[in-house]
Amino acid sequence: MSAPIRVLIVDDDALVRAGLTMLLTGADDIEIVGEAADGGEVEHAIAERQPDVVLMDIRMPGMDGLAATEILRGRDRPPEVIVLTTFDADDHVLRALRAGASGFLLKDTPPAGIVGAIRAVAAGEPILSPTITRRLIGHLTGGDGGDRRRHAREQLDRLTEREREVAVAIGRGKSNAEISRDLYMSIATVKAHVSRLLEKLQFNNRVQIALLAHDADEA
Repeated sequence: MSAPIRVLIVDDDALVRAGLTMLLTGADDIEIVGEAADGGEVEHAIAERQPDVVLMDIRMPGMDGLAATEILRGRDRPPEVIVLTTFDADDHVLRALRAGASGFLLKDTPPAGIVGAIRAVAAGEPILSPTITRRLIGHLTGGDGGDRRRHAREQLDRLTEREREVAVAIGRGKSNAEISRDLYMSIATVKAHVSRLLEKLQFNNRVQIALLAHDADEA
């Protein structure tokens, strides 16, 4: 039997933390290893508890979830981050995803959805559909949209033709198996391309590749 997924809960509301702990304790493959009430406590909690996944409240009165996500994703071998929010079109959410969060959950997500999301990101799968990505970007694109599009296209132009095809496919929400089928390459080759994309673009995960493709209007 594989080791349980170690989860750290970060939320300034004690009732939310207690509710999530109670909910997740029922899953045999998930272990709550700690809690934090503020983003400023996250670095110490991660060093001490070594979680695989962090459930991160995006809005906290001290250090918010965005700043905490940026700090912890800069660590060597950082845990995956799922940001928690009450709004599905929130500038903080999009910024957290750009910083390396693997996805986000609304706080009223059903229990099965939260458990499934934790299992997915622990397995390396982002929890962000192309539809949600487009809606977030559509709602939140500000005055710097042109600059961001230009920068994104410059980054894509650095890629080989095959790498670019893989990046665009990721932006369209394709799984490795779907990319393998559509681009006529083995899954091992797809994984190698994804690894090179992450290294070349200095990204943490596939969500950032997807956002780049959307920013460039390629997805």
